[in-house]
Amino acid sequence: MPVFSTRSIAAVAVAGALGLGLSACGSDSKDDGKAADATTQQSRPAQTTPGTPAAPGQSANGTAGKAVLKAGTDAKLGAIVTDDAGFTLYRFDKDTAKPAKSNCDGDCLVKWPAVTTTGGVTVNGVEQSAVGSVTRGDGSTQVTIGGWPVYRFAADAKPGDTKGQGVNGTWFAVTPDGKKAGAAASTAPQTDKPSTGSGGYGN
Repeated sequence: MPVFSTRSIAAVAVAGALGLGLSACGSDSKDDGKAADATTQQSRPAQTTPGTPAAPGQSANGTAGKAVLKAGTDAKLGAIVTDDAGFTLYRFDKDTAKPAKSNCDGDCLVKWPAVTTTGGVTVNGVEQSAVGSVTRGDGSTQVTIGGWPVYRFAADAKPGDTKGQGVNGTWFAVTPDGKKAGAAASTAPQTDKPSTGSGGYGN
C-alpha cells in the first residue's frame, strides 16, 4: 500500500477545503445576482401607453360615444343647430345632400372639423327623421342633417360664435331641418374673402 506522509495528507485536506469554499462562493454569487435582478425589475416603473387625443364623437378614453345635436336660436340668424358644448354647426354648399357626400378634405378639415360619431346621434329639439350619416373617405361616420354633412368652424372660439356664417359664400350655419340659417342666407355677407387656391374652404 502507498505510504502517505503527514505533510501530503495535510495538503490534500487543505485543497479539499478550498474547493468546497470556492464552490459555495460561486453558488452564493449566482443567487445574489438573481435577487439583485428581481429587485431591479420590481423598482422599474410600469410601461404605459400614451393616451390618444379624442376624436369628435369619441370620449377621451377611446370608448364609443354619440354625437349630440341641439336646436338653438341665434339673435341674427334665427334657428341653428349646435353641438353638446354649444358650438354652432355648419353646412358646405360644395357638398351634396342627395346623395349625401362631403367634399371637404385635407386642409379644409383643419378649418372645418367634421362632426363625426362612433355610436349614433342624440338629438335635442332636432327632428330625428332629419338626421342621418355618411361614410367619409377615411372610413369615419359623419353626421348629416337633411342630407347635408355638418361641421364645426375652428375659428369659433366660444359657444354661440357664428364666425363661419357666409364664409366664402359657401358656408352657413345649419338649421334643424338642414337648411341654411338666416332669413337671407343666400345673400349673407361674406365674413372672409376667398383666397387663391382655397377651394372655397375659408380661413
